[in-house]
Amino acid sequence: MMSLNRPEPPGMAAVASLLAMDRTTLTAALKPLQRRGLVKVTADRRDRRSRLTTLTAKGRSLLVRAVPVWKRTHLQIEALLDGGDPERLRKNLRALS
Repeated sequence: MMSLNRPEPPGMAAVASLLAMDRTTLTAALKPLQRRGLVKVTADRRDRRSRLTTLTAKGRSLLVRAVPVWKRTHLQIEALLDGGDPERLRKNLRALS
């Protein structure tokens, strides 16, 4: 949901690229969010073949509540890292990707 939190609704290709997944996988991942009323997918007015993704008000509200939980959880995980160096882990993971 964070990848959809933008001033202008992003296209499916842009979101898929950011999340390193193909558009088919992204479409499947968005379906449950759409059913819950958290995300809206609409045709792009400039190119009816393209789809734009938008967080609904309900989706934005859930994201606002989720971010502090996400941050707290990541701090807890980082505290468990041997040597306590999360940046080193991130750097190594980027090198592997």
